[in-house]
Amino acid sequence: MAKVKRKRPTRDEFELEEIGNTLVEAYDEKSEVNLIVWEREPVQGNIVKMDSRTRLIHIEKNTVITKVPFMDIMKVSIH
Repeated sequence: MAKVKRKRPTRDEFELEEIGNTLVEAYDEKSEVNLIVWEREPVQGNIVKMDSRTRLIHIEKNTVITKVPFMDIMKVSIH
């Protein structure tokens, strides 16, 4: 029996744009963010790179960099 892959919840353009704007704001202000990521633990840290080619957001916390796919980000909050 095939393993069923859960489909990522869809967000409308407005939600995606809001997430994108919040990420840019946090990146520009070097603010710490808390990301709620689909099917992963929440990710917290500072955005060190936003790669438009791979669509990965690079988050650094205690010198460890976590790469989060933009489309997997469900919610962003700035601290």
